[in-house]
Amino acid sequence: MRKERLIVPIIATVAVIWMAAQLLSSVLFERSMRQALEDLKARGEWRVQRTESDPGWLTSHGKILLSPLLGRPWRLEVSYRARHGVLNTEIEGRVVPRLDTALQRAVGDVSAPSEPRWQGRYHTVSGRTELRLALAPFVIEQAGRQLEVRGARVRLEGVFGDWRLHGLLDELVLKDRDARLAIGPSELESRYTYTEDAYHFNQRDQLRIASLSLEHPELNLTVTPLELTSHMVLDEQELRVASELILGDAVLADEAPEAPILNGRLAAELSRIDADAVRQVIAQLRQEAAWGSVEMPVEEGLLTRLEPNLLQMLKASPRLDIHAIDMQSPLLGLEIDADGVLFFDSRGLDQLSFTAATSEPMASRWRSRFEGDITWHNAPPVAALWLGLPLSTRSLTFDLIQGQWRVNGRPLPDF
Repeated sequence: MRKERLIVPIIATVAVIWMAAQLLSSVLFERSMRQALEDLKARGEWRVQRTESDPGWLTSHGKILLSPLLGRPWRLEVSYRARHGVLNTEIEGRVVPRLDTALQRAVGDVSAPSEPRWQGRYHTVSGRTELRLALAPFVIEQAGRQLEVRGARVRLEGVFGDWRLHGLLDELVLKDRDARLAIGPSELESRYTYTEDAYHFNQRDQLRIASLSLEHPELNLTVTPLELTSHMVLDEQELRVASELILGDAVLADEAPEAPILNGRLAAELSRIDADAVRQVIAQLRQEAAWGSVEMPVEEGLLTRLEPNLLQMLKASPRLDIHAIDMQSPLLGLEIDADGVLFFDSRGLDQLSFTAATSEPMASRWRSRFEGDITWHNAPPVAALWLGLPLSTRSLTFDLIQGQWRVNGRPLPDF
């Protein structure tokens, strides 16, 4: 009898615990959703709008609109439905691309067998999220041009402050009458870590393209493989971007299929971009998006309003370090081993303008602010001959002085 009396309280206690766990799971998922959208906004690249939201104990659903912050060519409608569990929340939804009227007229018809679907899982205890997207093949056609994407898969996982992305693109093919460009398979790996509101962030990206081929009546070029890595850091003082391009064998199939025309690597780093000014630009872009609408996320005249902060980004005299230009041309028997550094003179920034940069004399003012030098070590005699220097010259130093190039102290000849 005593055991029977305990059954009802135990069942009631378990039910209360289960209901509390379900409620906690729903609350934590909703909080993580809000935080994720705020983190996405913090980069200053996207306009994010949550148009529908219906949170619940057992299930939640809603819709999110994503569009580029600058311009208004397209947007993504991301719908989701979440089923809350005690330990995990299972999520699924669809991604529907929308083009604005002008872009729709420009690109023409878009055909796809189905809308892209995505799935995910949110771990209640750890706060870890996993999202997966499979993109079915689709085709865009316009006036004899055709863009074909032959399938892609994306996986995003992590916790707030630390996200990893892995993307696979089977092949992208662009056809324009007699020309054909094919890229892929391609793979992208990215890791993004950041502090609250993206005040500091660190992003590493690596893009690997197994093959790139261009077929044209006058040119048949193949590059295998192609790899680009990038490391971007925003700290207390500056924004730095270090990049490296590794170029595999570039072959002219019709002319010299056995000897690559070019291969090698290029490594460079851009630094001294003022961090506070970068944060001001990002904050201003977010404010512009808040004032805008879905049809027009950013009002006209944006560059004029951004110009003061954009110029302040240059106040520490940005520097481009060219760590290595290590290229070879087996076909031409030519090797390039070069390095150098370029600077921007930031004195008198009030004399410069981005909005008038394409007109003279403003364009001349911008050019006059660039200085630096690049040295080509062990240059072949033919390079000296091209530049009008003695054939015995083995080191070529290209000096940039107030926007004007000189080589070994002489004006660079016109080609």
